Amino acid sequence: MFIFKILSALLTNIVIFGGLLFLPAGTLNWWRAWVFLGVVVVGTVATMIGVFQEDDDLLKERLKPPIQESQPLADKIIATLLIATFLGVIAFIPLDVFRFHLFAQPSAIASILGLVLYVIGWCIISLSFKVNTFAATAVKHQVDRQQTVIDTGVYSVVRHPMYAGTVLVMVGMSLWLESYAAALLAIIPLTILVVRIQFEEQFLRQELKGYDIYTQKIKYKLLPFFW
Repeated sequence: MFIFKILSALLTNIVIFGGLLFLPAGTLNWWRAWVFLGVVVVGTVATMIGVFQEDDDLLKERLKPPIQESQPLADKIIATLLIATFLGVIAFIPLDVFRFHLFAQPSAIASILGLVLYVIGWCIISLSFKVNTFAATAVKHQVDRQQTVIDTGVYSVVRHPMYAGTVLVMVGMSLWLESYAAALLAIIPLTILVVRIQFEEQFLRQELKGYDIYTQKIKYKLLPFFW
């Protein structure tokens, strides 16, 4: 049964990333995209086995749609915009690489650095899942699961490590696939991400016991020593 879940996760990621990259590119002859998909496949399998195999409750929560009935209206809007702009950045990459050429092509060093940033970002997200069984796709108070404040692991560094990993993923992916323009365009979903952080913190302070104390203990929201 778990093998089926792994295959389902792999298929979903391949269809989403592969479709958004190769269809706008109009070609399969793009070796960097194939390498990227390979990294996605390896990362998906590693996360499924290393994290979700041991936490079926979290897996069930992550498989729920990002827009849910119990979710505040404001977060429904924010989540929709975040997903749309994130997918938009991915689809923009092949358009820039094969058609627009808005900026000079990143150097080999910059591209490799991008792939490294992507892998680091994915690892941070996976580590967030590892310690936070309440890492839902929607902002909500999981009363049925007796949600508590998580302040260990990567959550002892910043309050939103999963979002921090997402920043690295978006920027790193754009650089590896050789689009400075997409890296700049990522400012849009990242700005929406900052808005969501502000809303989420306000919500959790009101709904989750101990979260206010946690914000006093861990000072940085997204980036250590910065914000």
